[in-house]
Amino acid sequence: MSTFIHPSAIVEPGAELGKDVEIGPFCQIGPKVKIGDRTRLVSHVSVRNQTEIGADCLVHPFAALGSPPQDFKYKGGDVSLVIGDRNTMREHVTMHLGTETARGTTRVGSGGYFMVGAHVGHDCIVGDNVVFANNATLGGEVVIGDYVIMGGLSAIHQKCRVGRYAFVGGGAPVTGDIIPYGMVDNHGYLAGLNLVGMKRRGFSRDLIHDLRAAYRLVFAAEGAFSERVEDASRLFEQRPEVMEIINFVKAPAARPLCGPEQG
Repeated sequence: MSTFIHPSAIVEPGAELGKDVEIGPFCQIGPKVKIGDRTRLVSHVSVRNQTEIGADCLVHPFAALGSPPQDFKYKGGDVSLVIGDRNTMREHVTMHLGTETARGTTRVGSGGYFMVGAHVGHDCIVGDNVVFANNATLGGEVVIGDYVIMGGLSAIHQKCRVGRYAFVGGGAPVTGDIIPYGMVDNHGYLAGLNLVGMKRRGFSRDLIHDLRAAYRLVFAAEGAFSERVEDASRLFEQRPEVMEIINFVKAPAARPLCGPEQG
């Protein structure tokens, strides 16, 4: 098989296409675009500006990749979108460029599945093996860890962080940082740990037990939060996964932590 470009597609001079790429009907590829080996654009796909798509990706109709950011401060600077390998972008997925006043680049990892209408805003960093259900949305400068699952119609406020293996319920309005392995209900509150996801990923029973014990300690009702965090750090210092939560909580952040519902 060799690279195929449908006669109705527009591939502007300067675009770089890898081996065995397929550009379907009515696609439009800009002059600064790079597309990796064996990536397939089914039809009616727009890839614009300084956008790089990795190998073995599948992009469905009406996806728009590399459009300008929805940020009034954007003035057309030297910014980009970089997408990794083995991603699937379903119909109407949008991923925007970075901005010159933030990271400058929007980055999406590898192995992700982005369902209909999912949106990755400007300057986001998205990890590997994520799943975004229909119309899941990221505001600008959001950081999403590996193996995160976002339910349909969920939305993450700009500059939030979501730790690895977290689960965000359908329709959730998330305005704070979600700890690694955390689960957020469809009202936007932290509702425990993503136990189902961890079991599916083969986490051991002992590890899950320690993560649950640390979670109960950190988010207990008694005592000062900072003291509970330090207690958990001392008790579970030999558990890298627990320390991942502790370090996430202690790290400088633009948003408060997403916590359990009060009352």
